[in-house]
Amino acid sequence: MTSPGRDPSSPGGPGRSGADANDGAGSAGDPAGQRRSGLRNPAGAVRGLGAGTLGLEALVLLLAIQPIRVVGGELSGAAIAVIVLLAVAAVALAGMMRRPWAWHAGTVLQGALMLSGLLHWSLLALGIIFALVWGYALHVRRVILGR
Repeated sequence: MTSPGRDPSSPGGPGRSGADANDGAGSAGDPAGQRRSGLRNPAGAVRGLGAGTLGLEALVLLLAIQPIRVVGGELSGAAIAVIVLLAVAAVALAGMMRRPWAWHAGTVLQGALMLSGLLHWSLLALGIIFALVWGYALHVRRVILGR
């Protein structure tokens, strides 16, 4: 049984009016006022993806220091300092994902991590892995936001 003024076949389904179903987030270019991605806050979701990627990168970098020292051979003090510096930069960028330049800085960070492969080969391997992950995050950003 439906309440007066509500149609169960409306886009919002039973219990929601058509205006509530779109939440005013549809864009003029989309057919029938539908959001392109289906997310309530696509920009926030993309920022979360970027911040999560950078946070995970920082964690992996810090946790990789000891296994690299044990398995990979000699890891110099300069290499450890570079790893810690890159991890701190990743955490700082994760906190600044609202700024449009942070995405470009994240790309530079991936290049710096690959460049640190000159200090130890395993840093190059981590750099390649995280560059691929960052590339995928940029792809998702472009698909969702159209930028």
